Amino acid sequence: MPTNVSPEFSKAQSKYLEAKTDEERLGALKEMIKFMPQHKGAEALRANIRQRFKKLRQYLEKKERQKKIRKKEGIKKQGIQVVLCGLTNSGKSSLLSILTNAKPLIAEYEFTTKKPILGALNYQGLLFQIIDMPAINHENFEQGLANTADILLVVITKPEELEETLPFLEKSIGKKIVVINKIDLLSQEEKRKFEARIKTKRFPCCLVSCKTSEGLENLKSILFENSEVIRVYTKEPGKAVDKTPIIMPANSTIGQLAEKIFKKGIKIKEVRITGPSSKFPNQKVGLKHQLKDKDVVEFYTN
Repeated sequence: MPTNVSPEFSKAQSKYLEAKTDEERLGALKEMIKFMPQHKGAEALRANIRQRFKKLRQYLEKKERQKKIRKKEGIKKQGIQVVLCGLTNSGKSSLLSILTNAKPLIAEYEFTTKKPILGALNYQGLLFQIIDMPAINHENFEQGLANTADILLVVITKPEELEETLPFLEKSIGKKIVVINKIDLLSQEEKRKFEARIKTKRFPCCLVSCKTSEGLENLKSILFENSEVIRVYTKEPGKAVDKTPIIMPANSTIGQLAEKIFKKGIKIKEVRITGPSSKFPNQKVGLKHQLKDKDVVEFYTN
């Protein structure tokens, strides 16, 4: 190594040699690049340091991506996935706690939620997997979950918070429902104006208070209405109707239901249906018949 190096370079080099983590080594290399000698005799040294810095940075970036992927893979989607999104102290954790079996940390200070927390809500035969996310402007906010969830509950306490939150959800494919939280702190007139303002944005809207439980049953009902699925009950010939529904996407057909139930090779001789989509009880229908919520379907097979 050239002897005519600056004291700053020597100090950075010592930091590199004494570093215990890759992150510390990367920081030391960055300093070495800043203070490395610029004369011609140091060309090889400069190239070597830049190469080490590049390789170490790429390694750490890859490691971080893999870490994020593993983190996302840790949440297996079940039922209808609902993500709570909003700013810090909007009451997302309180909402998760009162809607589900989850026990998140609830506190007055900012950024209480540091990682996604799961809870389950069973309502009207549907399973809702509800996830409380870190605040949208927190470094641990899981953009991938927000983009792929079936429903997004956008939790706000002031009208202007909606405008701050929506830019983070532009790539989200799920249905957005605005939840106006902490309404126990608002007057009747404030609630009326607040709700009217949000409705101009053409989002489904619900006013709730985790403190008084006001609006929570209405929120569950709105979740159900926006789930875009139907409950279909099956019945074996000569037996009672199965009490557990099969959850299907809205506008599914008898054929799609059969594909979900039966193995390939099973021949369906006849299908009868009773319920909202039938003209009369026990109506005989074909595989293209479109199902509706709470239909009861009876398959006859070979």
